[in-house]
Amino acid sequence: MADTELAEVADFLSRHAPFDALPESVRRSLPRRMTSRYYRRGSHLMAVGRDSDDLYLVRSGAIEIRDADGGLVRQGAEGTTAGSTTLVGGNPSRFDVVAMEDTLALHLPAAVFHELSGAYPRFADHFDMERTDRLRPTATGTRSTGHGEAILRVSAREVARREPVTVPLGAAIAEAAQEMTAEGVSSLLVLDGERLVGILTDRDLRRRVVAEGLDPARPVDEVMTPDPLVADADASALELLLTMTQANIHHLPVVEGGRPIGMVTTTDLMRLERVSAVYVAGDVAKQTDVAGVAAVAARLPRIVDQLVEQEVSAGDITRMVTAVGDAVERRIIALVEAELEAEGWGPAPSYCWMVLGSKARHEQALGSDQDHAVIVADDAPEGAEEYVAALAERVVTGLETAGYPRCDGDVMASNPRWRQRLSGWRREFRQWIEQPVSDAVLTASIFFDSRPLAGDRGLHEALTAEVTARAPQGTLFLAHLAKQAVLNEPPLGFFRGFVLAKAGEHKDTLDLKRGGIGAIVDLARVHALGNGLASVSTRSRLLAAGRCGAMSETTAGSLVHALELISQVRLEHQARQTRAGLTPDSRISPDELTALEQRSLRAAFQTVRRAQQALAQRYPAQHYS
Repeated sequence: MADTELAEVADFLSRHAPFDALPESVRRSLPRRMTSRYYRRGSHLMAVGRDSDDLYLVRSGAIEIRDADGGLVRQGAEGTTAGSTTLVGGNPSRFDVVAMEDTLALHLPAAVFHELSGAYPRFADHFDMERTDRLRPTATGTRSTGHGEAILRVSAREVARREPVTVPLGAAIAEAAQEMTAEGVSSLLVLDGERLVGILTDRDLRRRVVAEGLDPARPVDEVMTPDPLVADADASALELLLTMTQANIHHLPVVEGGRPIGMVTTTDLMRLERVSAVYVAGDVAKQTDVAGVAAVAARLPRIVDQLVEQEVSAGDITRMVTAVGDAVERRIIALVEAELEAEGWGPAPSYCWMVLGSKARHEQALGSDQDHAVIVADDAPEGAEEYVAALAERVVTGLETAGYPRCDGDVMASNPRWRQRLSGWRREFRQWIEQPVSDAVLTASIFFDSRPLAGDRGLHEALTAEVTARAPQGTLFLAHLAKQAVLNEPPLGFFRGFVLAKAGEHKDTLDLKRGGIGAIVDLARVHALGNGLASVSTRSRLLAAGRCGAMSETTAGSLVHALELISQVRLEHQARQTRAGLTPDSRISPDELTALEQRSLRAAFQTVRRAQQALAQRYPAQHYS
């Protein structure tokens, strides 16, 4: 590669996981160890039964991965990787990887892949998690990770959201045209009673009326298309797309029991694709003001609703929600930076905007609030604090406008305590780790789940490297964290009945976050920090803890599945709340659950309880009492 291309590839790597987690110096050196290759649409990058000795990273284009039986494993575009299963499990490949469109792929040799996996746990964890997720559909037979495929499984009934516009057989052409104008549609249906007998479109009016000079007082049945193609209400969006493409039409009536219930247009199908996270994140990046960002972000609940309906895994959904949230936050930061520069604040000083908590772990759900902080470089010029203060205040306001509430605990960069120079953050973490006080550790735990989002990520790498190295030595600090994790009890009674709130606005509900998802997050954090693991996501932490012997691999796997189950129940609950116009939360009534869901949830809580008991034995109470 030429020098300019090497620089472009290095920049590309910095924007895609897991390469973004590598130290910058390592990332900058990688392009010289990689090659690139162009694949025409339909050609194989990998094939079942053939050896493959590279990791593939899509730089442009799109690929799909299928198993040996032809089943779709997943599809992906820019940033998607393929080949790690073969590199870890050995040749030959058990997957077909095919270019869905003309594709440019970067090749990372096996030796470099194994070198990076051995040296950087977060790099290895990413592919461990990817392989675990890939196996899940085989194990359960109920989940799909192919978002594009899933979107196209939406039914015709869901796409056709409004009643069809109609005129009776025998109506004048002028009447039909006026009806179309009044309703703002490009087509209408002609009915004989309730029976569909024809369709009239804008194109028919232009070609058969205006171009032919036909009297608009003539009956509409002289210019309509009689007996049009129709789609059944339960047909998939994919079937609609194929029908319209093959017939070269742009409007398709949807019928149920022979009665028309709506109309689907090619624009509807394009809009359907546009609700995917990829399009939303792309659209966010194009916005020129916060109002525009907020308007695009408002599509997110509908996407989550669709993905829940399509039984996409909770892990995939929370990563998607986080990806959209990242795009929103990055765009608002960029807009505010431009705004400040226009006002004469000068170029931004060296700083790193880091996100915290569920967002840092890629586990954000609907209704999540803001959690972020700022690291300012020690050598940033005088006045940097004032700049960052102005930036933070405006970003917080912008995020609130985009639907992300302010943090009740004020863990936001607008709080002066949570925007410090790097040396200040080092002192802060040393204090938490070496001289822990129970209440302070409780407040600080969220800062041990952090991820750089904007600015100089090197500042974050420098801080977390020191924290990761110091944490295993903080025996008392870990004991306080363990105490918190153990006290975060699952809502399960002595006889395995659910423990429900007895009063207040949440009466007769159980909290899926506090004693469920939150308890698993706490367990994973203690084990990760206690063993010097750099992973941040809960799944990665648990799997890594299992590998290093901090807990058994069976326990780690059980907690991962418990997290998936509880998260899935919460997302389905939030999707129902969103459809009802309610604010999504984590409080659910057992009445919302089927008997099977209740049994599964109890089993998941039991898994959490057993893991807490094991943790309590590892960090006895005398360590902190």
